[in-house]
Amino acid sequence: MLMPMLLWSCGEAETPPSPEPEAEIATRSTCEAVEFEGTALTHCLADPALHAIRMVTADAAGKPYRSFASYSANRGATDAPVVFAMNGGMFGESGLGIGYYVENGARGQELNRAQGGGNFHLLPNGVFFGSASAGWQVLETEAFYHKVLVRPRFGTQSGPMLVIDGDLHPEIADNGESLHIRNAVGVDAGGMAHFVISDAPISFGRLARYFRDELDTPNALYLDGAVSQLWDPARGRIDNGAMLGPLIVVEMRANPQ
Repeated sequence: MLMPMLLWSCGEAETPPSPEPEAEIATRSTCEAVEFEGTALTHCLADPALHAIRMVTADAAGKPYRSFASYSANRGATDAPVVFAMNGGMFGESGLGIGYYVENGARGQELNRAQGGGNFHLLPNGVFFGSASAGWQVLETEAFYHKVLVRPRFGTQSGPMLVIDGDLHPEIADNGESLHIRNAVGVDAGGMAHFVISDAPISFGRLARYFRDELDTPNALYLDGAVSQLWDPARGRIDNGAMLGPLIVVEMRANPQ
C-alpha cells in the first residue's frame, strides 16, 4: 500500500519577484564603458522590444535645436522617457540634414546619391532607418535606393559606411592618421541597434573593426566625427560642444513587448 507523501517546508514560501515598474526600467542606462584595441568607447544598446527610435532636428517653429540641452529643454512632460540620444547624419550650416532624412514618416530630404568630397562622399555611404513594423536597418545608399520601396518612419543618411555585408569599407585604412571623437551605429542579426561613441580620438579603421569583430553587425554606418556627442540621462551625461544637426533619440516604447 502506498503511503501519502507529506511535504514539509523548512521556511516561508518564496514569492515570485514582481515585474520591475516601467519607470525603473526607463531610468536604467543601456550605455556602458568598453575598451577596444586600447581606445575607450561608450556602447549604447537599443532593443526594439523596449525602445522606439526617432529623428529630431528642429522645434515646432522650425528652429533647429543644435544641442541636446536645447532639445531637452523643449521636451514636453508627456513625452516618452529618453533612454539615450546621439547626433547622427551630415548637415549644413543651418543644422538641417544634407542627405536622406525622414522624421515621423515625413521626408525632409531626398536620398543623396551624388559624388563629392569629404567623409559623406567616401562612397559607399549609407542610411540608418526603420519603423515599428519593419524593424531597424543600416544599408549602403545604392542598396537602400533599390530595395526600400516604402518610406520608413525615421531615416538619416551619413557616410562612410564602416561595415558592408560583413566586410570593412574598402577605402578605410586599418588604422589611419585621422583621429577624432567619432560615433557610429550598426544593427545586429537580432535587430538590436548598437550605438558607439569614442571617448578618445579613434581612427575609422579601429571603429569599423569594433563593429565587425566585437558587435558582429553585418552593416555599420559612421554618423559623425569631431562634433560627436551623447545624451545619457540615467548617468547624468549630456555632452555639450559644437553645434549639432539631426539627433537620433531612443525612447521607451509606450507598450514594451
